[in-house]
Amino acid sequence: MLFDFIAAAASAFALAGIAMFLRVITRNLLPKWIIPAAAGIGMLGYAIWNEYTWYPRMIMGLPAEVTVVSAPKESQFYRPWSLFKPLVLRFVAYDGVNVLRSTEVDGILQGDAVFVTRWHPVQRVRVAFDCKAGKQALLVDGATLAPNGTLTGAEWFAPPAEDELQAAACKEG
Repeated sequence: MLFDFIAAAASAFALAGIAMFLRVITRNLLPKWIIPAAAGIGMLGYAIWNEYTWYPRMIMGLPAEVTVVSAPKESQFYRPWSLFKPLVLRFVAYDGVNVLRSTEVDGILQGDAVFVTRWHPVQRVRVAFDCKAGKQALLVDGATLAPNGTLTGAEWFAPPAEDELQAAACKEG
C-alpha cells in the first residue's frame, strides 16, 4: 500500500511538472489551475490503472501448478469506472503443489484452496476431496483426513454440480 501511495504521488508530480512546462512554453496562456488538475488526473489515472492491472499481475506471478477457479467481476458505486468495466478484486485458486493423495483409497486427496483479496492477506484453507463421490470437506479447526479416507472433525458435503474447485482438484485423479 505504501508503494501505491508513492507511485500515485510520483504520477501527480510528473503530470503537474508537464503542466508547468506547458505553461512556460505557452508563456502562461494556460490557466494556473491546470497544474493541480493535472496532478489530480495523474493520481486518479494511476489508481485506475493499478486497479485494472492488479488481477493480471497477480495471475502472472502464480506458479503453473496453481489454477484459478473463481474470479468474479465487481462494480461499485464509489468506483464509477467499474460501472462501465467491472473489476476483479478477489479470486479463489487451487494450489496443486502440496497435494496429499491417499495411498489406501483411490480418489481421496487433500489440497489447498487459496483466497486472494485485494488489500488483504492471502488465506489458505486445506480441503479434502473425494473425487469418486464428488464430495469435499474443509479441514479447519483441527479436522484431519486419515490415509484410509476417514474424516475426523469435519463433515463431507456435496459441492454444486459445476464446482470448479472440485474439478481442479480431481482433474488428475
